[in-house]
Amino acid sequence: MPKIAIVEDVPTLADMYKFKFEQSGFEVVVGYNGEEGLQRVTEFQPEIVLLDLMMPIMSGDEVLEKIRAQVWGAKIKVIILTNIGEDEAPQRLKNLHVSRYIVKADYTPAQVVDIVKEVLLEP
Repeated sequence: MPKIAIVEDVPTLADMYKFKFEQSGFEVVVGYNGEEGLQRVTEFQPEIVLLDLMMPIMSGDEVLEKIRAQVWGAKIKVIILTNIGEDEAPQRLKNLHVSRYIVKADYTPAQVVDIVKEVLLEP
């Protein structure tokens, strides 16, 4: 069973994605802000992380920077799931090795699940 962490500050969205991934056979943890998300990711050490950028306490790019600084987090797959256009995203994301960049409004939850499955198959 693949493990995924969802870091999203809008509870209804986070819970909807959690439900969708659990239905698809994933083991899921959720963090509802950047700080909680980092803690959950660190404890759970999933194969992949869905990470929002604009969150309270700690932004998604800050979370990703802290994940990448840890030995186990250096190669973990991360998908940015946000409503910020890629051209508006923080520049440092380019150096933090993001697997995909998804604008929430452009994809259904089922499509996001399919993208995650696809990314997990990539070397």
